[in-house]
Amino acid sequence: MMKTNIKESEIQAMNKSFRILNERRKKLLDNSQTEKLKKQVKKIREYSINHLDDLKELAFKRLRDNGIEVIYASDANEALKAIYGIVKDEKYVAKSKSNTASEIGITDLFKEKGIKLIETDLGDRIVQFTTKKKSSHPIGPAAHLNIGDIAELLSKKFKKHVNEDPQEILNLVRQDVLEEIESCNVGITGANSLAAEDGSLVMVHNEGNISLVSMLNTHIIIVGIDKLVRTIEEAISVVKLETIYATGKTVPAYMNVISSPSKTADIEQILLNGMYGASRVVVVLLDNGRSKALKDCPESLFCIGCGSCIVTCPIYNILGYDFGYNRYLGGRGVVFSRYLRNEQICYDSGLFTCTLCGQCTLDCPLEIHTNHLIQELRCESVNSGLFKDKHRKTAQKIKRNGSPFS
Repeated sequence: MMKTNIKESEIQAMNKSFRILNERRKKLLDNSQTEKLKKQVKKIREYSINHLDDLKELAFKRLRDNGIEVIYASDANEALKAIYGIVKDEKYVAKSKSNTASEIGITDLFKEKGIKLIETDLGDRIVQFTTKKKSSHPIGPAAHLNIGDIAELLSKKFKKHVNEDPQEILNLVRQDVLEEIESCNVGITGANSLAAEDGSLVMVHNEGNISLVSMLNTHIIIVGIDKLVRTIEEAISVVKLETIYATGKTVPAYMNVISSPSKTADIEQILLNGMYGASRVVVVLLDNGRSKALKDCPESLFCIGCGSCIVTCPIYNILGYDFGYNRYLGGRGVVFSRYLRNEQICYDSGLFTCTLCGQCTLDCPLEIHTNHLIQELRCESVNSGLFKDKHRKTAQKIKRNGSPFS
């Protein structure tokens, strides 16, 4: 078992959150409509990944036809360079929850450049105030913090006593974010799906913060090429399934479709940009190892990001956010890290920690065989000479004695 830095209290809070989530979604998962949607989305994702190059080319054209700037970034450095080129004169930038933004290290870039990044998601904002800045679920980043931890954290941050009252905590963080966002001209979001034929991006949220961020003068959207689908209708099916598994709700509170900058033609049909929303929309289409994954391990790209696989994972429920990579948590994160980064990072993320029990596959809406993928990557790692020393000693015993025992 790998060493973990997560505290026992964090594990307890996280497991409590996961139990509540499981109860909330139980009826929805045992439902004929959900089963029908799962089959539909599986076909959508299989088609999308198998035709990714064609969809990527089509998305470029449609997005630009719609007046959206498109930047293709082959890796994280290219993405960060492009984003900094847009925000370099800004003192403050607002951001919604985005695993893709975390993947490329946007927080570190802004810190280095002296730009204040304002997280607008409640969970992300709370995590931003912690010392570790670690998230425990892609949809519920602060699931590992109990209400006492959060109240104590905010009391120190705002230098006043904060009660262990959820509504008081919400009000305090909301007011803080709203005051900070007034200084922002640029907003950064991710996207749950990119509809290539329509040149549209679909984003779901419950707090309303994406609406705020996307209404700033410049809206930057960071999206991996694996999020491509054909149409808006397909995109909505994907995000609906994600919502069911991630939150236990049939639909999110908000669903934003961004197809162009804000515009109006109410004066003699003259098309003008920037009425109320963003006058400039920039999509950073990120590869960052996904093309390699497409070639070597296409199944790893089917993921819709619901986080269901970690909720009942026996290893994740003990190790928490130390099992996985960045915001890609659990076994799926371990697999994905091989393509986002390298063999060493994959090994360090917990390649030999997984029990290969397959619970993640049972709980995955698309039935991704993460345990099989991990097994294949272990073989690759062993062939490269990267494996546990205890395994080496066991192999030597078998060679010498015909048995793993002394």
